[in-house]
Amino acid sequence: MAFNDLLKQVGGVGRFQQIQVTLVILPVLLMASHNTLQNFTAAIPTHHCRPPTHANLSKDGGLEAWLPRDQQGRLESCLHFTSPQWGPPFPNGTEANGTGATEPCTNGWIYDNSTFPSTIVTEWDLVCSHRALRQMAQSLYMVGVLLGAMMFGYLADRLGRRKVLILNYLQTAVSGTCAAFAPNFAVYCTFRLLSGMSLASISLNCLTLNVEWMPIHTRAHVGTTIGYTYTLGQFLLAGLAYAVPHWRHLQLLVSVPYFAFFIYSWFFIESARWYASSGRLDFTLRALQRVARINGKQDEGAKLSMEVLQGSLQKELTTGKGQASAIELLRCPTLRRLFLCLSMLWFATSFAYYGLVMDLQGFGVSMYLIQVIFGAVDLPAKLVCFLVINYLGRRPAQMASLLLAGICILVNAVVPQDQSIVRTSLAVLGKGCLASSFNCIFLYTGEVYPTMIRQTGMGMGSTMARVGSIVSPLVSMTAELYPSVPLFIYGAVPVAASAVIVLLPETLGQPLPDTVQDLENRWVPTQRGAVTHPRKGKLTRQQREQQKHMVPLQASAQEKTGL
Repeated sequence: MAFNDLLKQVGGVGRFQQIQVTLVILPVLLMASHNTLQNFTAAIPTHHCRPPTHANLSKDGGLEAWLPRDQQGRLESCLHFTSPQWGPPFPNGTEANGTGATEPCTNGWIYDNSTFPSTIVTEWDLVCSHRALRQMAQSLYMVGVLLGAMMFGYLADRLGRRKVLILNYLQTAVSGTCAAFAPNFAVYCTFRLLSGMSLASISLNCLTLNVEWMPIHTRAHVGTTIGYTYTLGQFLLAGLAYAVPHWRHLQLLVSVPYFAFFIYSWFFIESARWYASSGRLDFTLRALQRVARINGKQDEGAKLSMEVLQGSLQKELTTGKGQASAIELLRCPTLRRLFLCLSMLWFATSFAYYGLVMDLQGFGVSMYLIQVIFGAVDLPAKLVCFLVINYLGRRPAQMASLLLAGICILVNAVVPQDQSIVRTSLAVLGKGCLASSFNCIFLYTGEVYPTMIRQTGMGMGSTMARVGSIVSPLVSMTAELYPSVPLFIYGAVPVAASAVIVLLPETLGQPLPDTVQDLENRWVPTQRGAVTHPRKGKLTRQQREQQKHMVPLQASAQEKTGL
């Protein structure tokens, strides 16, 4: 396609690409902090009932005279005796001298503040009968991510990537800061939901804006760089949470930097590819000439003119005048198949990923240590994923990462509970594979959707991922039936989803498609329904005729009936 040649003409990977890619990726460092922030800000410290106000501990025989013990000999967290008990307790741990009666905590709780001096749990007593509210806060954050992916993905295709990014940085900064000063739990949840909306859009637009300014051979590098930046953010979260254990201070610390991101984002240059697909040739020319100046290619930029762009980008101008809506993902047969397959991949990856990473306290070791281990496993996992993506293709990388992750989780489900080292190792390995799957699906989705609907497609894919992250905590409740049931479900879903990858086209070494026709030209179903990929430059006569007579996306969607 002509646009890749234009990028090479104005400098390829020059000073502009290096600066803008770096500045666009930098906010991703703190995205990991927001996504899993509640592992620390909503940590549940050891706690027990506060004795009644009339209790005289020195006379009653100490605190234990008011607190029963469970079957493991630990103090009950949610019950206390109605009257002080003396003497050794019976083996069942609920009575002393056979006369003790218990009741739920009526005077609040006493928390162990040695590790977490302040969390939303200790501040608003989200324990015992209110324990579900803690998980609701994280679910509402994920609902925000879902809404943001849907809304801002559509707006980015309509208004441009740059404008939406600027808005998202400001929204994240303001909502995150307000959450740190929230006077009650309801206000806190509201601002967390708003943060989730903007952060979802930042992750999508970050990849799209960068990929659309980079030549073909560097796209995998960009996707991998974004993935590694997110991994570094996990290390950063562990360090910040250890240094700043108070939840309000930690919330503020990961939100304020977005004010700086908001300020410098005004200097971003909008995607020239998006301008061209929107039919705005004058803005396309300005953007390309500005990039040429920054890259030291003034002479090459001066050679560009409206006439040159009209000749080079004739197809983009012909098809880009009618912007696509999310409805086209279901109306057009080719896009419908693509959307359904990618939705399964997004859902499975996020569903299993958050099933593992949002229960750090369940591993029985230091939360800070397991956070670092979960981040460290991403380093080799994403390196291997990058090599497979770059040399074997996107489809093998996506299939292998999902399949291996599912197998690790399924094996973990049958390992005995007392084998903590084996179980933790399998969970860490599965998490690394799922992180690689995220890395691949972000890049692959951005490459396979046409420009006119790329951001909408990315948004809908991320929406399905958020559905997975919302459903994931609900599945963990099945552990009450049998402890290993959640792991069987978490493992089976990615294994099943990996099978749909054979229905998708490969994008390794392929130019970004600008139209549905570009997608169809490289994705030719046979009579048996299998997918074959035409050799580069070897198009059928019918395909060549279709390229000569391009029509807008809406007309193409109505004419195609067999894909």
